[in-house]
Amino acid sequence: MDIRQLKYFVAVANARNFTRASELLHIAQPPLSRQIQLLEEELGVQLILRNSRPLRLTEAGRMFYEQALQILNRVDQLKATTRQIGLNQQQTLSIGFVASTLYGGLPMLVRKLRQSYPDVGIQLVELTSQQQFAALKSGRIDVGFGRVRGNDSTVARTILREERLVLAIPPAFALAAETNRVALDAISGQTLIVYPKEPRPSFADHVLSLLNDHGVRPARVHEVREIQTALGLVAAESGLCLIPASARLRSDLHYRLIDDPRITSPIIMSHRLHDTAWYIPAIKEMVAAMYAENPPWLDVEHSVFPGAAVSPAPSPRECHQSKPPHS
Repeated sequence: MDIRQLKYFVAVANARNFTRASELLHIAQPPLSRQIQLLEEELGVQLILRNSRPLRLTEAGRMFYEQALQILNRVDQLKATTRQIGLNQQQTLSIGFVASTLYGGLPMLVRKLRQSYPDVGIQLVELTSQQQFAALKSGRIDVGFGRVRGNDSTVARTILREERLVLAIPPAFALAAETNRVALDAISGQTLIVYPKEPRPSFADHVLSLLNDHGVRPARVHEVREIQTALGLVAAESGLCLIPASARLRSDLHYRLIDDPRITSPIIMSHRLHDTAWYIPAIKEMVAAMYAENPPWLDVEHSVFPGAAVSPAPSPRECHQSKPPHS
């Protein structure tokens, strides 16, 4: 399967006629029909009902058509963006992130980067912590923000802060009756909902490891794909969920801080080892400035900060690699 076949199929689906589609594509009808036939043979399903006039798509054909349109649109966007960057010589800073960092400081950091370096394109890519390590090594991203500690020797990691965990509880549960901090062993004998289900290792493994280290045994562990699903199941009284304090997304749940300050989830900045590009110190400086401002999302009560302060960043002109365009 290739891009050409996708274009051919979309043309036939739009025209509902092989002859008209071949005219629009400026090719003869027999090779067009042959390419669609090869596509169906590769997929092992029929995409087009040829005995109807006009042609109709099968159920599989309709699904394939929608997906093919998305792929072709993405290819067009890729071409346009690549040309724009190439012609304007615009530098792009690609940042990987796990979804939960959107509830904390990442949006503010990106705003500051765009304000300070308006000529640098900022690209955000949602990736799990593990996926970020591979993306850094391949060059897909330049820096990542995740929550899972890794041991890849080619990736440098900086813990920006440790975020305290809170227990999300349905209002009807007895644990929701109080507002003070709760012991981690309150989860013993309860159904615990963890996320993400995959890929692993993930925040789910971090939570399960914390419980195991403290001898806490839930009655059942229910794995789901994302935090929104996990909190939805808590609201449905299907169990409890440990989440970072900044991720208290639903107002219909009760949240209690775990009373042990060691029960945290780190916010980790990762980049390629020995990367001396301007954006590494610049981002660290901005993070330090953000923390000093004490914004509402920071919630100092629910954060534990590293002992060492983040070192000031040199100006982009002092850095000798990958300089951003002048603002």
